Amino acid sequence: MTNADTGGDTVEDSPATATLERLVDPVITVTDGTVTYANGAAREAFDLEGTGEHALGDVLEDSHAVAAEINETTVGTSRQIALDGTQYNGRIHRAESGATVVFTSRVMADSASDTATATRDGQHSDLTQDRAVKERALEEAPVGITISDPDREDNPLVYVNDAYQEITGYSYDDVIGRNCRLLQGEDSDPDAIAEMAVAIAEERPVTVELKNYRKDGTEFWNEVTIAPVRDAAGTVTHYVGFQNDISARKEAELALEDRTAELEYLLERVEGLVQDVTAAVAGAADRSTLERAVCDRIAAEAAYDDVWIGERNPATGTIDVRAGAGSTPESIAVDAAHPAAEALETGEIARKTVATDADASTAEPTHAAYPLMYNEIEYGVLSVRAVSGQDIGDREAVIFSALARAIASGINARETSRVLTTDAVVAIDLEVTDSAVAPIALSASADCRLEYRRSVHQPGSGDLSDGDTATLFTVSGASADTLTEAADSLSDIDCRVVVDREDDDECVVELSGGDDPVSWLSERGVRVTSIDCEDGRARLSLEIPRSANVRTIIDALEERHPGTDVRSFQQRDRSGETRQEFAARLEDELTERQLTVLQRAYLGGYFEWPRPVTGEDLAQSMNVSRPTFHEHLRTAEAKLCRAFFDGEYNSE
Repeated sequence: MTNADTGGDTVEDSPATATLERLVDPVITVTDGTVTYANGAAREAFDLEGTGEHALGDVLEDSHAVAAEINETTVGTSRQIALDGTQYNGRIHRAESGATVVFTSRVMADSASDTATATRDGQHSDLTQDRAVKERALEEAPVGITISDPDREDNPLVYVNDAYQEITGYSYDDVIGRNCRLLQGEDSDPDAIAEMAVAIAEERPVTVELKNYRKDGTEFWNEVTIAPVRDAAGTVTHYVGFQNDISARKEAELALEDRTAELEYLLERVEGLVQDVTAAVAGAADRSTLERAVCDRIAAEAAYDDVWIGERNPATGTIDVRAGAGSTPESIAVDAAHPAAEALETGEIARKTVATDADASTAEPTHAAYPLMYNEIEYGVLSVRAVSGQDIGDREAVIFSALARAIASGINARETSRVLTTDAVVAIDLEVTDSAVAPIALSASADCRLEYRRSVHQPGSGDLSDGDTATLFTVSGASADTLTEAADSLSDIDCRVVVDREDDDECVVELSGGDDPVSWLSERGVRVTSIDCEDGRARLSLEIPRSANVRTIIDALEERHPGTDVRSFQQRDRSGETRQEFAARLEDELTERQLTVLQRAYLGGYFEWPRPVTGEDLAQSMNVSRPTFHEHLRTAEAKLCRAFFDGEYNSE
C-alpha cells in the first residue's frame, strides 16, 4: 500500500487505481446506489472528502435519474447520459455488480462537437433519438424481455426489463450475471429445456411452453421465445428472450384436456353398463330378478366393489338389503352415517368422500347412494362403492342418477302389474276431503251422490288413441241440468252427461279435469276398487300389493291431498280367479278401442230395453262413425262371450 495525494486518505495502489487517479476526468464506481470509489478528479469536482463510500444522492443532484440509467444499461455495454445541474455529461459502463461512470466537461464536449462532428450532428441526433425510442420500447413492453451474452461463461443474462421482473418476482440485481435457467424447477418439462439448448447451440430461434417458478416458488406457465442477435458480420453476439405468462390459457387448455379425458374414460366405463342395466330393467320378469341383475352388472365393472339395493323398513327402523353383490350388509339403520340413509332422508344423491392423503382437501367421493323414486313413490336406494383409488365424479353421479330413475321405473312397472296377479294385497279405506278432486267438488256443489264406475279413455279428434283419461260416475240426487250448472261454476272441471235416466232420477256422467286420484294411484301400482262421494267427502277403497311400500304410497297420497284419513287397513289373500282378475284378463284380450266402446255401451244403457241411447248417439259421443262403433262393439261382445264361457271364474 502507498499513499496517494488524496487528502491524507489511502487508496489501494493497484495499476488500475493508479491509472484512474491520473485521469483529469472525474470517475466514480456505483454499486447498489452507493459510490464505492471516486478518483481524485471526482473528489475535487464533487467536493468529496476522503476515499470512503458515499450515497449517490450526496454526490449527484439528479441521482435517481442516474440510478435508473444504470439499471437500464445492459451489462457489458455503455450509455451516454446528460447530468442536469452539473457541467458534466457522463458515460455509464455497466458491469454485473455495478457500473463505472466517467464524466466529461459539457463545454468541451459541445466545442468538440461543433468543430469535429458538425457534419454529423443531424445523424447523431437521429441515431440518439432512435436508440432512446427502442430502449423505451424494451422497458415498457408488456412481455418479459431478456438479453444474454454467449461470449461470457454460462451465457449469463445482461439485461431484463420491468415486465420480466413483474412476471418472475426477481429484481434486476437478482438475475444479472446468472443463466436464465434460474426459473426452472422440478416440474419444468425436460424436453422443452433440451429443445432450447439445441436451438442455442445451433444459433436459431425457438419457442417453447414450460412450467417455470417465480422467486417466491409459485408456478406459472411461461411461453419462452429465444432468438440470436447478430452483428454486421453475422456473428451471434447476444441472445434475446421473450417471456409471456400464459398460465390462464394453459390452465384452461389443461382443464379441457382433463375434462375430455375424463369423459372418454367415463364413456368407456359406463357405456356398456348403461346398455346392460337398461336391458336388465326391461327384461326382468319380476322385481327381485331386476334388482339382482342390476347389482350383479354394476359390480362386474372393475371400478366398483360393493353394490346393493335396499328398502326402508318402517317396522324396524332399518334399510333392509334386497339384493347385492360384493360385501353388502344385511341392513343398516335409517339414521346411520351412511350415504344410503342420507339419500332416503333427503331424496337426493348422497356421497361419502375419503381423503387420499393427510390433506383433507384432496378428498374424493368413493361411495354414493341414489334414491329409487318414481312418481313420488320411494322404491328403495341404490348404493355403489368404488374400488380403492377410484372416485365417483359429478358426471358419473349424473349417469347413475339416470340409471336409478330407470330402475325405479322398472320396479314401478313390476309392482303395478303385480296388483293384477298377486294373491296377497293390502286393502285400505280412505276418506278424502280435498275439493281439488273433481267428484268431491261436484258432490258438494250439486248436493248429490257420485259412485265410481270406471276410468275410460277420452278420445281425441278422430282417433280413439288420442286424448286423456276421463272417469265415469253414476250420479243420484241431482238432475242432468243441475249437474251441468254446478260443473260450470267449478274451475278446471268438465262434466258431460253420457246417459240421463230421468225416471230413475239417475244419470251417468263423464268427469275430466281437476285432480284425478285414480290415474295417479294407478301409475303407482294401486287399484281403486270403489269411490263414493257425498257432501264434499269421498270414501276410497284401494288394493295395494302386500310387497309394495304401502307406507310410502299413503304418505305421498296424504301429502297430495291434505286432510286424507285412513279409515281401515287390512291384509288379505285371494284364492282362485277373483272378479278383478277376470276383468283384468278380459281387458288384456280387448283392444283399447274395443274396451272403450263396450264400456260406453254398457254404462249408457245400450243393452237395456227400451234403449235410452242408440248406437249412433254413442258413436257421436266418441267422435267415430256408426259403422266403426258397431264393428268394435261386436268384436268386444265376442271376446266377452269367449272369456265367460271358455274361462274359469270363481265368484267367491
